[in-house]
Amino acid sequence: MFVPLRWLRETPRHLLVCERSHVRHERSRHASHVRDHAFNCRVSFLIPDCGIVPEAFKSAVAGLGEYYLVKNLSLHELVTEEFINTFVKKGSCYALTYNTRIDQDNTAALLPTGKLILSVDKDTYEELGLQGHPSRYSGKKPMRYIITLDLSESTFGPDSKKHKRIIWALKEKKPLEFDFLLAWHHTGSEESILMSYFSKNQIQALQPKVTFSTLRNVQCPVLDNNKLKGEPEAACSAQEFFEWLGAILSCVGLENTPSSFLSTYSCPQPSTFVEQVLLCTITGFILPEKIICLLEQICCYFEEPKLAHWISLVVHGFADSPVSWRECEHGFLKGGENLYNLVIFRSLDYWLQMAVGAHDDCP
Repeated sequence: MFVPLRWLRETPRHLLVCERSHVRHERSRHASHVRDHAFNCRVSFLIPDCGIVPEAFKSAVAGLGEYYLVKNLSLHELVTEEFINTFVKKGSCYALTYNTRIDQDNTAALLPTGKLILSVDKDTYEELGLQGHPSRYSGKKPMRYIITLDLSESTFGPDSKKHKRIIWALKEKKPLEFDFLLAWHHTGSEESILMSYFSKNQIQALQPKVTFSTLRNVQCPVLDNNKLKGEPEAACSAQEFFEWLGAILSCVGLENTPSSFLSTYSCPQPSTFVEQVLLCTITGFILPEKIICLLEQICCYFEEPKLAHWISLVVHGFADSPVSWRECEHGFLKGGENLYNLVIFRSLDYWLQMAVGAHDDCP
């Protein structure tokens, strides 16, 4: 496909939503925002003035738990009575198609609320014969459709006409098969139940990959927890910090030297040099419940005096997930933005920054 050079030079538009509150405030929405972002592929936390990994953080990271990759799983297996009663109604079940492209392939996602979201092309939609609506990314002539099936609703019983029709559509009329990432969260139950349930399929148990590193002599922006928009010569804004954080996580130099052909970016001002910064990066299929546990450890970290003024927790969603927050449709567009960042200050004030593509709904 021919792409005009002007398009390649343009910076992709994005939507960045920022808000400020206190972790312990009764109306704080940080936990609900974390829960609403179901599908997470990478979590990073950055601790200034820290060179040794705190034991509490090691324990939290070690307790992230397993997730599973199931190969060639028929989609109708996720809407059977047995699966719904075993996993959907007895905990939080997460499933996401693996190695599918949201703008080209059929994709599916099972939310912990029991909603099964299908994003399918026009031909598949017409063959299935299930009720849906055009994707917001389709343009004037819809070429992609979204189908939402609520597996937890009372009318979705095994003897209902609706359930029988969906089973028939997915099993006989237009069978769909995917590789799935699966995880299940339920207090008091063994995660390995998923392994035994899908024992007839090709299933693999996986652990999140964890890396720790120490960055030396890092130029960090000066932040004021009360000034989200910053203040000239006193504190950087939330947006400036977000851009700086992207540069740090992408290993982009901040020097802006004349000889640099890769980046002309420089650290926003005012700034300060920090001798060492601890960076932990976790990749895998990471559940919101586990991220909330990690967030609690960050809050506990500040119970005793620390050199660090803040800690940043960055969570990246899957670029090709059919949803971003809640059931909001997600599209790749140019960059597939689907992430959020929590900056927790010593006082337990926080900044929450949520970024999605320009055409996604506001989180």
